[in-house]
Amino acid sequence: MAKYMDVHYGMNGITAEQLKAAHEADLGIEAEESVHFEHAWADPASGTVYCLSEAPSADAVKRIHDRTGHPFSEIHPVPIAV
Repeated sequence: MAKYMDVHYGMNGITAEQLKAAHEADLGIEAEESVHFEHAWADPASGTVYCLSEAPSADAVKRIHDRTGHPFSEIHPVPIAV
């Protein structure tokens, strides 16, 4: 499976608790699309949230985020990691 980094904008002021709750919502249904959300990061000042996942496709990631109410603005494949 491939890795993806998706980016959410407009989440200004997001707290650690809100980020955790959003991440847990994704984790709760990720298996239905064979996705695994590995980690999430946030910058409350800019309102930017990043999510790293492993998934069969970008569309599978999109479907999970859409269902949990967290549509992203961008998604990027991550073909190389060290």
